[in-house]
Amino acid sequence: MTTVRVQARVAAEESLPNPPIGATARTAVREEEVWFPGAGRIRVPVRERLGLRPDEVVEGPALVLEDTGTVVLEPGFRARLAPDGLLVLEDLGSAGAARGPAERLAGGLEEADPVRLEVFGNRFMSIAEQMGAVLRNTAVSTNIKERLDYSCAVFDAEGGLVANAPHIPVHLGAMGATVRAVRAAIPDLGPGDAIVTNDPAAGGSHLPDVTVVSPVFVGDALAFFVACRGHHADLGGISPGSMPAHSRTLEEEGVVFRPFPLVRAGRFDEVSLRAALTGATHPARNPDDNVADLEAQVAANRMGARLLREWADAEGLAPLHVTMRQLQEAAGGKVAREIAALPDGDHAFEDALDDGTPIRVRLGIAGDRMTVDFAGSGAAVAGNLNAPRAVVESAVLYVLRCLVRERIPLNGGCLAPVEIRVPAGSVLDPPPGAAVVGGNVETSQRVVDVLLGALGVAAASQGTMNNVAFGNDAFGYYETIGGGAGATHRADGASGVHTHMTNTRITDPEVMEARLPVVVHGFALRAGSGGAGARRGGDGLVRELGFLAPVEVSLLTQRRERAPYGIDGGAPGAPGRNTVLRRDGTVESLPGSARVSLAAGDRLRIETPGGGGCGTPGR
Repeated sequence: MTTVRVQARVAAEESLPNPPIGATARTAVREEEVWFPGAGRIRVPVRERLGLRPDEVVEGPALVLEDTGTVVLEPGFRARLAPDGLLVLEDLGSAGAARGPAERLAGGLEEADPVRLEVFGNRFMSIAEQMGAVLRNTAVSTNIKERLDYSCAVFDAEGGLVANAPHIPVHLGAMGATVRAVRAAIPDLGPGDAIVTNDPAAGGSHLPDVTVVSPVFVGDALAFFVACRGHHADLGGISPGSMPAHSRTLEEEGVVFRPFPLVRAGRFDEVSLRAALTGATHPARNPDDNVADLEAQVAANRMGARLLREWADAEGLAPLHVTMRQLQEAAGGKVAREIAALPDGDHAFEDALDDGTPIRVRLGIAGDRMTVDFAGSGAAVAGNLNAPRAVVESAVLYVLRCLVRERIPLNGGCLAPVEIRVPAGSVLDPPPGAAVVGGNVETSQRVVDVLLGALGVAAASQGTMNNVAFGNDAFGYYETIGGGAGATHRADGASGVHTHMTNTRITDPEVMEARLPVVVHGFALRAGSGGAGARRGGDGLVRELGFLAPVEVSLLTQRRERAPYGIDGGAPGAPGRNTVLRRDGTVESLPGSARVSLAAGDRLRIETPGGGGCGTPGR
């Protein structure tokens, strides 16, 4: 293949024809009342731009109207119409009302301006989205590039989550704890640093979810943090794909990165990284891919840091810092108002994992405050369904965000009116070293189900991410499969979607078959699997994969024994099923957590659960 690049240049014209100036008689001046930060509502002159004369000056505060927009002149600015038709704005920069833009804005910051919150909030989210675009475009693994199993976010200097792109809820709610753990573990952070970690005891979720945290300095001041979390296709462990079905210790699940500097002062420490990837008891199977994906994560953070510094240089730090705080306060206020609309008292609910481990919650509501108490939940299990506390808090944050019917960012302020109590040593706060790979993906879903059940707002969704990992000594692959969403009082549940704590895509068959020894034999809705009701639950999916080479398959799935419940008389959704179709014609049913060796020609069939129904059928 030959690539040709062509560059064309043309000489610029010496000048452009001047637009008509003063061509109309719209020179009349009227006054309108306008709100300005730090000044309140004042009456200001309103001018028509087409009625201005060349070199005419308009002193702020004022409005200049155009056919397609409005120029707002704040106090301390003035506008002059240049001979070429450009409207030239000048910051007078003098005392009193004519302060510079950053100082003028800072003077009115303590009054939360809804316009500024909306504009700044969207800009913070845009920075996270641009970080995500860099990460996706530069990563190599299908997990990040195709399945979009990653998240990016912006944090304040204390590690409070301020804004995020609409990525993975189970990532986003837990990353604030990771940032705070990094601050505590490495107090000498400097410009150009990037810290890598996946430690569940330090805000991590499970080991394949690797987080890179970067401090953002403006001048000598630590002003912000940016972070991104990506699911790596394989990070070692006893099974390819690092999602072992029967792990009993954290060490069996892969390489553990306790917070360590991956980049110091801009220098990427590949030597130490590769030593960690290859020196574990169960090392990574393809460290080259891990290094490449971590380089992509560092690049994503650098994009976020650059955008934040440029913004701070233009606006000053004070407006950004105060607005970050006010965005979190606004989110907390909106959650508090939704809590206040709920009936006071205790609202309890209980469900269980397929092995019988209970997940209990009691919501204590008093006015606009809520206590979320998981007392009575089961003790930490010997297997891997233990959920780190950060994951539990992430599930609570997600549910609180779902209560708010307004468009607000999922930020740390949502937790302000809430107290979370999790019993130490339980399946929701296991001891260090406990296996957790299933807790992040499966137990987190059950936590959401019981919270929504206690609130009485939705039937159970599929309650699983249907984790499928397979590979051999040469590769590891991992995917999650959608299912049915639970019905609500207002709507049927959606069919064939990822629900609640996950928000990934699934790899396109063309990409999967081109890169892996796999054939996708079927991928369709599982008709009739949603629970009946006045509002039906969503249907699950059927996915059938055939293998062209021997592989080891690990399944981590729930809702195979306990069906997703319905509410208010609605029927439960159908539980899921896992089946192996051997090339010799035999059929083998698999439990929810299973590890199985498949030969070339064998097939794996996954039938995912449907969502529960809401309301008595026919009502």
